[in-house]
Amino acid sequence: MPESISIIIPTYNEAEGIQQLISYLLKAGKDKVREIVVSDGGSTDQTQALAAEAGAIVVPSPKKGRAAQMNAGAQVATGELLYFLHADTYPPAKFAQLLTGSHSSGYGAGCFRLQFNDDHWFLKANAFFTRFDVDSVRFGDQSLFIRKDLFHSIGGFREDLVVMEDQEIIGRIRKVTHFKLIPVAVTTSAKKYRENGVYRLQAVFFLIWGLYYLGVPQLKLVNLYNRFIKKSKLKQAQGPK
Repeated sequence: MPESISIIIPTYNEAEGIQQLISYLLKAGKDKVREIVVSDGGSTDQTQALAAEAGAIVVPSPKKGRAAQMNAGAQVATGELLYFLHADTYPPAKFAQLLTGSHSSGYGAGCFRLQFNDDHWFLKANAFFTRFDVDSVRFGDQSLFIRKDLFHSIGGFREDLVVMEDQEIIGRIRKVTHFKLIPVAVTTSAKKYRENGVYRLQAVFFLIWGLYYLGVPQLKLVNLYNRFIKKSKLKQAQGPK
């Protein structure tokens, strides 16, 4: 059973909350977390300095975009398990034990369910569907763990995908290992929903999701994202935050 976990966090201007997240992960992970790798996409704030101060290994990614940044972080990670986590998402307190326990049960990869830090009924309903083992509702907010050798064997995340890279990789993972949907939730921020309107933002996400499966090119999906979503980080980084 793997004894160490490398947490990889892609960032772009996350100074506001990065230290609190790192401190939480180090405390909750204790002996099982070998390192936290912050793979930064060229932040213009103090993200890199604050992350290093909190105890993370900071990697300036040679390419911007979430897929490229996560791949860059994976290249320097030394743990047997890679755990990809968004900068606005907190895993459950016993996440490290749940990850290693899932692997010891025969799963080479997996994720958690999702919940938001908001009581809005629609967000609760949205998160409810993440309890089902259906690839169409697997997204990066749920985080992702995978054995390092398996991750490299499938070629990592597709860097040509600016959006939907988190969902695309699941199909390739299932071809090489059993995938575990851990029946506990991570908690992710609802800030973007509040800024854009809960129903409006979900409609935009659903539209992008549908167009992706219809084969619409990434550039058009990114332009759609930037047009309808306020404070889009795709505009600055040409990739997810």
